[in-house]
Amino acid sequence: MSSRPVIVGYDGTPASDRALRASAPLLAAHRVLVVVVWAAGAALDLATLPVRGFEPPPTVVDLDQGFKLDQAMYEGAQRTARHGEALARAAGLDAENLVVAIDVTVAGTLIRVAREHDSPAIVVGAHGHHALHELLLGSTSRDLIEKAPCPVVVVGGQKSAENE
Repeated sequence: MSSRPVIVGYDGTPASDRALRASAPLLAAHRVLVVVVWAAGAALDLATLPVRGFEPPPTVVDLDQGFKLDQAMYEGAQRTARHGEALARAAGLDAENLVVAIDVTVAGTLIRVAREHDSPAIVVGAHGHHALHELLLGSTSRDLIEKAPCPVVVVGGQKSAENE
C-alpha cells in the first residue's frame, strides 16, 4: 500500500458520495485522505458585511455569536469529513479525514493539500451544474484538471431532472 494518500474532495453531497464509492476499486492499493474544505470565518464575514459600499452592517455585530456560528460550521465540516471517512472505510479503503480552511478556491485548496501530501491523484464528484452556472462561477473539476500536480479523477453520475 502506498504511503502517499489519494486526496478525495468530499462535501457530503450525493455527487461526492458517488465519487467515493465508484472510485473505491481504483483506490484499493492506496491510502485515502478524505478532505472537506470549509470557509473559515464566513460567519463573521456575513455578520459584518455592509449593505452598500462603505455603510455599516444593518444590525449590531455580535462577535461572540459570529464566533459561535463559525465554530458550529467547523463542527459540521468535521462531521462531514468523518462521514466521508466512514463511507471510504465501508468501501474497504484505508482512510483518514482532514478538514481544511479554504484558500481562495476549493480547487486551489485541494491542490495545496495534494502537494503537501505528494498525492498520486485527486478524486472529486461532478455536480452536473448547468452550463451557465459553470461559465459564471467556474468549475472546481475543471480547475483541478487544468492545475493539479497529479492526475485528477472526476466521477460523473446520474443527471437530475433539472439538469436534463
